[in-house]
Amino acid sequence: MLEKCRTAQERWGGVSEIIDSWLEERQQLISKFVALPQRSVSEGLVEHIQEFCQILMDYLSSGHFEVYEQLLKEGSEFNDGSLEKAQELFPLIQTSTDAALDFNDSYSAFDGQTLQEMHEITVQLSSLGEQLEERFSLEDTMIEVLHTAHRDQVFAETQV
Repeated sequence: MLEKCRTAQERWGGVSEIIDSWLEERQQLISKFVALPQRSVSEGLVEHIQEFCQILMDYLSSGHFEVYEQLLKEGSEFNDGSLEKAQELFPLIQTSTDAALDFNDSYSAFDGQTLQEMHEITVQLSSLGEQLEERFSLEDTMIEVLHTAHRDQVFAETQV
């Protein structure tokens, strides 16, 4: 997951400040996520989960209210079918949004007092990780469809 995030930053980094910032946020989210299994309760697991939930909510918000909006605006300016392709991705992305919101609702105030709670969060983290990986792939596709596909056209128009 972390390697795929680096690849996305290499492909689209520097193209848009909003996308750059969002990809950096994705990197932080993944870093927090992959560090969770190594944490013990005595090493601040509860605080780490709370930080992860906060970054997760920030990432989702940035995506829905900044990045997607910018990409859709850009796609609508070209009227080449890319907007329709991207809109097909939204219901698929929404599935992971719902899973992330449910995780946040359940674990943002996690206290990990029992073995049962520890087991449940482990299962939920595994499921969330799969959802996030799928989401990142869909988001990368959306960037490709709505942004990168038009980059050459915009460059050609500015050269005329």
